[in-house]
Amino acid sequence: MSLKIAIGGKGGVGKTTVTALLARCLAAGEKNRVIAIDADPVANLAAGLGIPEDQPITPIAELRDLIAERTGAEPGKMGGFFTLNPKVDDIPERFSKEKDGVKLLVMGTVQSGGSGCICPESTILKALMTHLVLYREEVVLMDMEAGVEHLGRATSGSVDALVVVVNPGARSRHAAHKIRQLGQDIGIKKILILGNRVRGPEDEQLIRESLPGFEILGFIPEHDEIVASDRNGQRPFDDTIDKAPKELFSIAESLTNLSSQ
Repeated sequence: MSLKIAIGGKGGVGKTTVTALLARCLAAGEKNRVIAIDADPVANLAAGLGIPEDQPITPIAELRDLIAERTGAEPGKMGGFFTLNPKVDDIPERFSKEKDGVKLLVMGTVQSGGSGCICPESTILKALMTHLVLYREEVVLMDMEAGVEHLGRATSGSVDALVVVVNPGARSRHAAHKIRQLGQDIGIKKILILGNRVRGPEDEQLIRESLPGFEILGFIPEHDEIVASDRNGQRPFDDTIDKAPKELFSIAESLTNLSSQ
């Protein structure tokens, strides 16, 4: 199954935990091939997926030898000549770590020149994201920064949805409006709200009423194990994802239905 989902949200809403849980649900339920992309500068998706700390993952943007080989230019150098269409199709298999059917790729960030710089590192990241979104027949979940900085117009049209994670807090709900606008500006057509850490019908109603005009994907209830695991830097439901809240599986099923629309 081919399904491409970008996941954004204000820091602290549980976006990375949600991404990891959905990736595990999608890999377990339908035996889908799932790639999880950590595109947040504060990379911690590995812990949410249960990948041990003694198996460090070098971000793609820091693979200096690979970048130089594929682009023909030394990373960190501005200007000059280098290829804008480097080979990237082998990167997911070579530089990912896998756990319970989910492959994790850590993108990393460009350290100089700003987010819009034209440099070997950014060229590799953009080419890899384009490959993952346009040419992979897999489920690809992208844990983005607060916005959608790693996506561009070349790939946004093939993203099935941008899922904005919010909690009942006012700041996260306000941020949803900005994130939706960023997504619309680059051409993402379907933008969904996922309410996280809700403690009952009152929280659900608050999110619905404060975000009129948004399509609601679903709600994940506050759960003691998720809270404790997040605090300890571990993955919740470590022995089996089957113990996760039923609402999570309903959300995963709703996402799979997008691939046929």
